[in-house]
Amino acid sequence: MCGIVGLYLKKTELESQLGKLFEPMLQAMTDRGPDSAGFAIYGDEVADGWVKLTLQASDAGYPWAELMGALEARLGCSLDWFQNASAAVLKIHCDEAAVREALAELAPAVRIMSAGQSIEILKGMGLPQEISQRFGLAGMKGSHIIGHTRMATESAVTMEGSHPFSTGADLCLVHNGSLSNHFRLRQELKRQGIAFETDNDSEVAAGYLTWRLRQGDSLAQALDGALNDLDGFFTFAIGTRNGFAVIRDPIACKPAVLAETDDYVAMASEYQALASLPGIDKARVWEPEPATLYVWERESA
Repeated sequence: MCGIVGLYLKKTELESQLGKLFEPMLQAMTDRGPDSAGFAIYGDEVADGWVKLTLQASDAGYPWAELMGALEARLGCSLDWFQNASAAVLKIHCDEAAVREALAELAPAVRIMSAGQSIEILKGMGLPQEISQRFGLAGMKGSHIIGHTRMATESAVTMEGSHPFSTGADLCLVHNGSLSNHFRLRQELKRQGIAFETDNDSEVAAGYLTWRLRQGDSLAQALDGALNDLDGFFTFAIGTRNGFAVIRDPIACKPAVLAETDDYVAMASEYQALASLPGIDKARVWEPEPATLYVWERESA
């Protein structure tokens, strides 16, 4: 049993309030996931030719400044960065593959949580309130965000096993449910060049979407394929650079609720996570249909 929450702002003037609006949503899912929590926030985009990576270490005392100096010296690329608790957000004018290779050599213990032009993923072990405060969620700005609270049932409670999972540029996924064919699918995806860092079935779902998108599918086509190729039960919330999507399996046994106003679209595993949003009493509120894709996107950047 886990909790999923998502918030997509329709108006740019509201983006300064994203973290403040989202924090109580994430914390409302504590009973569904007290082991760990995390979120993927979209905003603060870098220009074309740059890449933004979220790096995370196991402790808050990691020597980030030393690593960034070594990285700049190795690659000779312009970069900027800032630390957030046990994480660092790196913006660098360089080829992503070269950055990943250098990081693997210079800091093999550091994990790359996300890469793209917009996304930042922050997650860890502990109660949702602790995670929110650790990373300063309430003060964050952006256009949209998805989050997850986890009650570990299929793997150990670790930072790596926490959601969201990202396996492609500006793409991430959170999942409530269980996949029965994830081991076989993991092996097939590895042969297609998809890399995995954990034994979590949700990372396999994220990897599947990345693979389909690399084949030229749209997000809608990739998720339509997921309905056929992923065995089990699931509610997914998927974040992309331009928006977010929600889909449930054909049985739809895992709970989900959507709410929409002129200002935002919000989703959660339970309505209580939406109750703090402004104007929720006037929102259109409904339960997403089984095997039906719901997508909200801004115009492509």
